[in-house]
Parts: sequence; C-alpha cells; structure tokens
Amino acid sequence: MRWLPVVVLGPMLVVAGVGFAHAADQDLKGSSDHPLVSRMPNFHITEYKSAEYDAYPFFDKDKKRVSIEGRKWTIRYTLDKGATEPGELKIRRNYQDALKKIGGEVINDDNFNRFTTIVVRKDGKESWIEVRCYSGSTYQLAIVQREIMEQAVVANAEAMGNDINATGHATIYGIFFDTGKSEIKPESDAAIAEMAKLLKGNAGLKLYVVGHTDNVGSLESNMKLSRDRAEAVTRVLTSKHGIGVDRLSAHGVGSLAPVAPNTSEEGRAKNRRVELVRQ
Repeated sequence: MRWLPVVVLGPMLVVAGVGFAHAADQDLKGSSDHPLVSRMPNFHITEYKSAEYDAYPFFDKDKKRVSIEGRKWTIRYTLDKGATEPGELKIRRNYQDALKKIGGEVINDDNFNRFTTIVVRKDGKESWIEVRCYSGSTYQLAIVQREIMEQAVVANAEAMGNDINATGHATIYGIFFDTGKSEIKPESDAAIAEMAKLLKGNAGLKLYVVGHTDNVGSLESNMKLSRDRAEAVTRVLTSKHGIGVDRLSAHGVGSLAPVAPNTSEEGRAKNRRVELVRQ
C-alpha cells in the first residue's frame, strides 16, 4: 500500500497516523502537524519549534542556499516502536506527490543528502518546505510561510504621462487579479482611476494596454491570460470611465518581456504588470 501524507485543503487539520501510535510514542507536548500537510503513518513528533518570524536557509533551483523569512516551523518525526520503516526515499516522494496536488513545485531534490525543497503558492501566501531525512525512521520538516507582497504604491496620472513622453510606455502596478484569473479586484480602482485621468487630460493620446505575466504555467496559457487581463482593463476604462473605445487596444505578451528574474517571488511580482504603450 502506498503511504501518503494527508494534505489539508480546508480549515480542519487532519492528522495522518494518529491511530497507529503506541502509548509510548506520543507526540511531544504542545506540538502539532503543520496545517498544510501532515505526517507519514506510524510516526510521532519528537521535536517541535515555531516562531512568528524567523529565517531558514533553503536550497533553491540552482542548489544555492537562499534565506527565506516569515512564519517558521521545524517539526521532527520519529518512527513508532515496532513499526516498519518506509525508507527515506518513500518519505520524500510521498511529500512531493502530496504537495504537487495542491500546486506545489519541487525545486530541489538531493538523493545524496536525502532532502527535497518544495514551494507552494496558495491563497496569497508562499510556503517553502524542506523534507530532510536522517534515516528511514527519522525525518524533519522545515516550513517557512511568507506573504506574497504586491506593490501597493500607485503611480499618479502625471507620472504615467511623464514616463510615456520619455520612453513611450508606462509600467502600471496596483492592478490586481486572483491567480490565473482575469477579473479585476476592487483594490485596483485607484490605479485605473489614474489611468483614466491620464487619458482624459490628453485627448489625443491613444494607447496599447499590454498585459504581462510571470513564467508560472505554460506560455500558451500565459499569453491568453495576459490578453484577457488587458482586455478587462480596457473594458473598465471604456464602460466606467467613459474613455473612447477607439483610443485603446488590448494585447498580451505573457512572460516574454520580464523586468526581473522569475526565480524569486519578488521578481515574479514585478513581472505581473500592465503597461501603457503609446500607439
């Protein structure tokens, strides 16, 4: 039978393997599984630490250490007495499989040193998880959860106009969408209002509204998503702000024109943007 950690998708925490533990193999007092993912069957918690804000040196895609800061947990599990060892490789593979099911990405898998690094982006948060096996009977989870910070400062109409006059285009942050969606969120109103102000103050100005994404997902899906988002912006400008439809043209270039590396969430956040380009 294949053993899988139980992935928690809802608010209730389901702890795998509780019914397997012997009386002598109880969890450390005050400890618990992490809400994102639970344990392998027949294991109990022997070490547990949590901190509101701390850092952990994970290994990234390039096998280099990167310090990730945020809410931190370290949880060590030990096999119950008399239980059969699953093997360290099975432990790592099961966590990889379980976290992939909720969108996790395996960014490092080291067979020699017996650890794997997985990143999960979900509900506006980014969680880094390291599964490190010390043997087939002992392993540790190190988890750091950080908020995905979107740029909240919105350029005003004057600054947008200055950029367009100087470079032919202006980069707009502050227009927000849910992951993979093209419906504009209400907190985008301030940025769109400044775009409308720019257009109303420059009657002869015609613009391409160009959507950009990060590189998460396929190029084809990102090309469509970026265009859909650009079209959503133009619809709001024409329907709610009275901008003539002949003054705007929506386009999407997906992840083809990044302004930062897509190797970090900060870089990906910069690449998710809308640009106004003079026609």
